Amino acid sequence: MAKIKIENVVASTSLGEELDLQAIARVLGGAEYEPEQFPGLIYRLKEPKTAILLFRSGKVVCTGAKSLENVKTAIDLVAKQIGAAGIPVHKNPEIVVQNIVATSDLGAQIDLNAIAISLGAGKVEYEPEQFPGLVYRIDEPKVVVLLFGSGKLVCTGARKPQDVEQAVERITGELKAAGLLR
Repeated sequence: MAKIKIENVVASTSLGEELDLQAIARVLGGAEYEPEQFPGLIYRLKEPKTAILLFRSGKVVCTGAKSLENVKTAIDLVAKQIGAAGIPVHKNPEIVVQNIVATSDLGAQIDLNAIAISLGAGKVEYEPEQFPGLVYRIDEPKVVVLLFGSGKLVCTGARKPQDVEQAVERITGELKAAGLLR
């Protein structure tokens, strides 16, 4: 099985019915809140290295995490800081993963033209003049895999790490079955 590296986990939750972003911006040192530019408050954490976006509606988006644990840690940390300042927030909010982006390496160079022909036009987009990678859409799990001639790949759209593993196993199996990967 090829080694898979999670590059980014994007997840969302809700910390309350309505958040006073001005008050939160004062509490969270270094937070960026410029409502004329962007409707949310941006708070960057150094550990775990993530960005938390807080919106007046109470919705929260965490991006940049390298694992699901990092997402939970980051959201818990921000919720505690806001709560400690006397601003009411939900305890143990339900966190929903929106997208996982991961990379892997098939360990060999691959012929994208042959793959585009072999895997069929329905699920594959390959226009090397536009983009150097082949775009392969998988229905189960519902993800998109970008394959490059170097054998490296990027998987996006996954909701769980197992989705990435399944996608990489599936693509490896299909390429081997077609004689396009040793």
